Amino acid sequence: MRVFFPIFVFAAIVLLAFVAFNTMNRSNQPVLSGWRGPVHASASLAANIVGSTDVSSQQGLIGVAEPQGRGLSDSLVPTGNPLGVANTVMTQGYGVGTHAPAAVWGAIDLAIDGNGDGKADPEGTWNQPVYATHAGQVKITSNSWPAGNHVWVTNELYRTGYAHLSGFAVSDGQWVNPGDVIGYIGSTGMSSGPHLDYQVWVWRDGQWVNQNPLDYNVFAASGR
Repeated sequence: MRVFFPIFVFAAIVLLAFVAFNTMNRSNQPVLSGWRGPVHASASLAANIVGSTDVSSQQGLIGVAEPQGRGLSDSLVPTGNPLGVANTVMTQGYGVGTHAPAAVWGAIDLAIDGNGDGKADPEGTWNQPVYATHAGQVKITSNSWPAGNHVWVTNELYRTGYAHLSGFAVSDGQWVNPGDVIGYIGSTGMSSGPHLDYQVWVWRDGQWVNQNPLDYNVFAASGR
């Protein structure tokens, strides 16, 4: 016993010194993550780090998760003028005349004032390009009644309709983006002169619900 006791004590002292050295050394190593809570704690987490006097925590990488979701890209929401020019005029409003009832036929009629008198100019309107106001997939219907040559542009939440076209610039099933030319103004179907019948619909509660296109900045843009 007298021989081995000092050896045991010496070994214990060496082990304690080794553990103490490693502990002190680890405290000086950089922090790889300052994560200290769930998503909703991100604000308090940032405040704690900024106000902290602990250098290692300030230098650490702060991992704050953001809520995940599909979201809706701005390109999918209809906006702007489908004729793309400042001299656009409205020849028939929403929910009146042939656009009534609005829930079924709600639209506005657009044409171009080509001579500056503030009124629709047939000569200046014929065959002018029509632009998609949002991203979506194209559905073409030719020679329909009352819409004539008609284009739907549809995505998961919105669809827009473009009627009375003289011709198409897209094909069935094609994906278009805002500003893409989809057709040309005409007077096909039930129409008394060249104009664009423009509709906006939103998918709500499992069905398409007609909207007033004037709520989607039709006259806000002067061009593309």
